[in-house]
Amino acid sequence: MLEHAGRSLWEDTLPGGERVTILASTDDRIDVAVVGAGFTGLWTAWYLLQHDPSLRVTVFEREHVGFGASGRNGGWCSALLPMSLSTIAGRHGDAAAIRMQRAMHHTVREVGRFVDGHGEPSMLAAGGTIDVARSAPQAERLQREIAEFRRFGFGPEDYRWMERDEAVAICNATSVSGALHTPHCAAIHPLRLVHALARAVVAAGGTIREGVTVRSIAAGRLETSQGDIRADVIVRATEAYTVELAGERRAVLPIYSLMIATEPLPDDVWAEIGLDGRPTFADGRHMIIYGQRTHDGRFAFGGRGAPYHFGSRIDRKFDTDDRIGTLLFNSLRALFPMMGDAAVTHHWGGVLAAPRDWACGVRFDRRTGLATAGGYVGDGVATTNLAGRTLAALITDSTSDDDRELVRLPWVGHRSKRWEPEPFRWIGVNAGRTAALLADRSEARTGRPSRGWGGLVDVLIRR
Repeated sequence: MLEHAGRSLWEDTLPGGERVTILASTDDRIDVAVVGAGFTGLWTAWYLLQHDPSLRVTVFEREHVGFGASGRNGGWCSALLPMSLSTIAGRHGDAAAIRMQRAMHHTVREVGRFVDGHGEPSMLAAGGTIDVARSAPQAERLQREIAEFRRFGFGPEDYRWMERDEAVAICNATSVSGALHTPHCAAIHPLRLVHALARAVVAAGGTIREGVTVRSIAAGRLETSQGDIRADVIVRATEAYTVELAGERRAVLPIYSLMIATEPLPDDVWAEIGLDGRPTFADGRHMIIYGQRTHDGRFAFGGRGAPYHFGSRIDRKFDTDDRIGTLLFNSLRALFPMMGDAAVTHHWGGVLAAPRDWACGVRFDRRTGLATAGGYVGDGVATTNLAGRTLAALITDSTSDDDRELVRLPWVGHRSKRWEPEPFRWIGVNAGRTAALLADRSEARTGRPSRGWGGLVDVLIRR
């Protein structure tokens, strides 16, 4: 079925001239050691060097730049957060929730500015997002989302409902009755962006060391495959791979999200499908899907639904799943039957990190010099930029007005509880996955909201 099963579209379409060149280094004089050469680690290194070019910053990576979720994701640089505004407000107040969401809107633009200065225009398209409703229950859920944004003062310039004709003119999916639209998203080629960021870090004086396995992290010290390494500050930017560090098996939950990509589609087919301007797209089902029209005219389409593996196992053999790949293809063709028999050329996946309370956070302990950020639950492409700017402000103790605002955001200092031991987390997580599938099937069959299975999903992910 597939020409490149297990290899991502992004890897196969990364121009050779854009791949960062890593120079060998064994210099262990380090002020800040960053563990993980994905978006969180690289944004943090970049902004640290913007604050203080004299800092000796080294990023350590077990595999290669962009190996994890940063280089494999669906390419949504969005203002989405894994936790709702109501959840943030319940903990910190309405004003804090509004500031957090405004910061995410700004972050999408900040990533665009970085691409303007350090990347190539074709790696980003600021087309917003269209989330279509294809049933009455989906429309109800999406309109509830808009109502929540209105409650916090966000108007139609940020989030608005589109009636059917306007929605279909943008995204001609089947059975569309309306859509939620927001301009706060850009479609990106994630691996190109990762390498542009890595090149910028190196140009600013940072060092990246690939092929170094970090086994444990302690105050002032990394235990690695190349011996102990000392640093005044250590940033853990390992997201789902945190579970493979000593003592961190229950810190987050590694959840697999899988993708497919088609061959380039003809212009006349795109004329029928729409997606001009390359907005990212989804619909209002419980089992999350996400897609984009790529710069070279393909569909890149993904979704959840892969099983959680007992003991928080991460294994490259889980990066593909023929059954999930077929489900994704069938879902995509159900959305856009005009794609016909377009070949699926790539199928790949990877792990994202889910904290126990479904809330991302940023922390820095000046006493120990330990810092971390993560728990994005798949909403990390833009959020990592905000995390990197915030960590840089915290570590350098910046007093600029912008940085003072960053360190006051409500996710700073947030710490999630640890997940339950096995077999309880395996039972709970896979029960939630099954509930989402059953809720969608029930709604497709009855045309009514699934209060039972859908309610269970909301409870499990704390919506």
